[in-house]
Amino acid sequence: MQHTDASIERPQARRPTQLLRDILDISEEFEEHVGRTLSVNATDLEAMEHLIMSGPLPPTELSRRLNISTPAVTASIDRLITVGHVTREQHPTDRRSVIVVPNPRSVATAMATLMPMIMGIDRVLDNFDDHEKGVIERYLNHVVTVYREQLPDPAEVPAPKPAVPPPATDTPGPRRSSWKPEAPHGPSAFTN
Repeated sequence: MQHTDASIERPQARRPTQLLRDILDISEEFEEHVGRTLSVNATDLEAMEHLIMSGPLPPTELSRRLNISTPAVTASIDRLITVGHVTREQHPTDRRSVIVVPNPRSVATAMATLMPMIMGIDRVLDNFDDHEKGVIERYLNHVVTVYREQLPDPAEVPAPKPAVPPPATDTPGPRRSSWKPEAPHGPSAFTN
């Protein structure tokens, strides 16, 4: 949602900082493109990213990584199963639990979308000499540090809240003793 309030003064950032903002914006667009390619929403795509990077995971670990409730992660897994991206399988060492396993075809589809972009960005570095690459690396390391410094300590992050609040419990009103309509109050039109 964009605000156009002219009273908000925005600091003038230098061109490299503006380009980083552009990178963040285009990264969001690219992530939406990957989600459309896999026919998943943002939460399900994030779950897929964890499964692609880490391999099979228990639902509780996915819930922790996504910072969503157990029912929410169950719904996400169910959606991913429906579109064929994952399966639930019995845990190999704990027979009482399950793991979520990414479908190799889905992983291949995601990687076929991601790798050209990743390798294209990596090839951009071929345009710079070693000294320039060192400057770029140092700059990006400092940017990452600034981002990390703005994040709260993970121990201070509150637990996820349920997506849907629990239903309110209303106390029932008085019960009627019969289904007959109540007698009208005052004189009746049928009385003489």
